Amino acid sequence: MTHDVAGLMAALPDICWVTDAALVRQRSRDFFWYSPVLKRQLNGVSADVVAEARDEADVVRILAACHARRIPVTPRGAGTGNYGQAMPLQGGVVLDVSALDKLLWAKPGIMRAQAGAKLISLDEQTRQQVGGELRFHPSTKRTATIGGFVAGGSAGAGSCMWGSFREPGNVLGLRVITMEATPRILELRGGEIEKANHAYGTNGIITEVEMPLAPAYDWVDVMMAFPSFMEAARFAEAVTLADGIVKKLATVVAAPAPQQYFRHFEGRIPSGMSVALLMIAAPFLEAFEALKAKHGATQAEIYRCPTEEAAVPLYEHSWNHTTLQALKIDRGITYLQTLFPPPGHMALVEKMEALFGDEVPMHLEFVRFGGHVTCFGLQLVRYTSEERLAEIIRIHEANGCPVFNPHAFSLEEGGMKRVDARQLAFKKEADPLGLLNPGKMLAWDDPEWSPDRPRTHYMYGDPDAPEIEEKLE
Repeated sequence: MTHDVAGLMAALPDICWVTDAALVRQRSRDFFWYSPVLKRQLNGVSADVVAEARDEADVVRILAACHARRIPVTPRGAGTGNYGQAMPLQGGVVLDVSALDKLLWAKPGIMRAQAGAKLISLDEQTRQQVGGELRFHPSTKRTATIGGFVAGGSAGAGSCMWGSFREPGNVLGLRVITMEATPRILELRGGEIEKANHAYGTNGIITEVEMPLAPAYDWVDVMMAFPSFMEAARFAEAVTLADGIVKKLATVVAAPAPQQYFRHFEGRIPSGMSVALLMIAAPFLEAFEALKAKHGATQAEIYRCPTEEAAVPLYEHSWNHTTLQALKIDRGITYLQTLFPPPGHMALVEKMEALFGDEVPMHLEFVRFGGHVTCFGLQLVRYTSEERLAEIIRIHEANGCPVFNPHAFSLEEGGMKRVDARQLAFKKEADPLGLLNPGKMLAWDDPEWSPDRPRTHYMYGDPDAPEIEEKLE
């Protein structure tokens, strides 16, 4: 489809437009290449142009002008997502909102910021102003923006204390702009937040986010090594269950992955040992020592460092960064995203570890989920073929371990596994022409879609586009 980009740019001459083809393609991409499936499907995706909004008024003007010309718009912050969330499947405009980066205000226990504000900057400012910090953050804290985290993320470091964005109270307000002839500015609060929470910007552009703050602590990274994976997992679960100990991370990675891929700890992790990666608030270290003694783990600790002093913090070896650390060494690695449902989660983990062994090195993140402690698996996969990857997913699901497929770019196939009627209804209201991030909400094209039916349409880029060697930070 050809879009009237020249007419758009002429209508808004004061907007900063990026037109260099290489830069546009670079800004049209996220970390989709974690998945060999998405890399094949999305490698050629590119916008026609990038629009850099300076403020909310720019966002409104760009959306109105694009609506008038029927030009698709895909929002983007830092582009740290992993599933093609911010990739323009139908070309058009990538709307970069990263310049909307201000902390608007902070009060004890709560703050409000523009969508492009970086998480690390927000924590620095809220610590200084009110002694608080965000409840949780992704492993990309040093680069990710808060709007992108809400629109495309779901959990992260801190989820072992606070759960995820699915839990009421973890997002308190969203300011959203619609894509209509005259865009509206809406404030979503309470239950209405779910209309745009984790919606990939398919039904409105988030420009402000209001979120709760937790008390800010000095955090300490602790790595512990155990002879078996299940020993490491049971200890990480015990830490998560210890309600009196404030923590932010309870990650477990099975041998030999840490020895192979954690190059910042090369030579420190004993051969054959699985590791637990923990972040403990400094005032609770004495209580943590007592917990170690109770579980016979006093000799297991192999590393301790204040998080702020670490060259590479442990949270950058957790969540999706575990996969990134592996990809730096071995480009044949990919991953899963699996829920091990409580209360039988540990038995399921043990069964899957025994079933797949080193083909699917186990990686767990312990979390609070719907009021229960359980774990997500972000297992590594030693990739051989799309067919085998699909079979691994099928086996997990047949055993009661649902996989939120990181090898699909749509909302429904990835995190939801269903049609979200609220988000679909809101899209019909807020984006009646379907121009916002098209192709990501299957229900827009097929409201009867269900995961039990085969997909009937795909909207990929050119699969024969030239490969780009991605920079691994």
